[in-house]
Amino acid sequence: NELEQMRAAKAWATWEGATLTLESNPTVVEQFGEAHRALSLARIECHYFIHHCFMEANQLLRDAHRLRDIPGFIVHGRYDVICPFDNAWALHQVWPEAELRIAPTAGHAASEPGIVHELIDATEHFADRLT
Repeated sequence: NELEQMRAAKAWATWEGATLTLESNPTVVEQFGEAHRALSLARIECHYFIHHCFMEANQLLRDAHRLRDIPGFIVHGRYDVICPFDNAWALHQVWPEAELRIAPTAGHAASEPGIVHELIDATEHFADRLT
């Protein structure tokens, strides 16, 4: 049923749009609820989730030892309700060489100022190592 499919897709996408950032942005929520975007987002995300993001259970944590000699940053928004902080913390526990950065006034979106700041800082850190 196409109407039911669209209703579910819009509910899915508008929830994500509303929870993506620390402070909900009505314009973003409206954009996420647009029919084509909502259906595309819901289909892609459902496809990934049905396939467990194309990873085995705990694969990232299990195989993190392969990253031990690779420097890195784990950046996470303090108020991210889409990906819980426990995931970032668990990864940091098995990859202690990575620097865990918490953006104190951010949710999930990489476009939030706190996340942007941490990503730029991490990029500059690696740029300094190359020069």
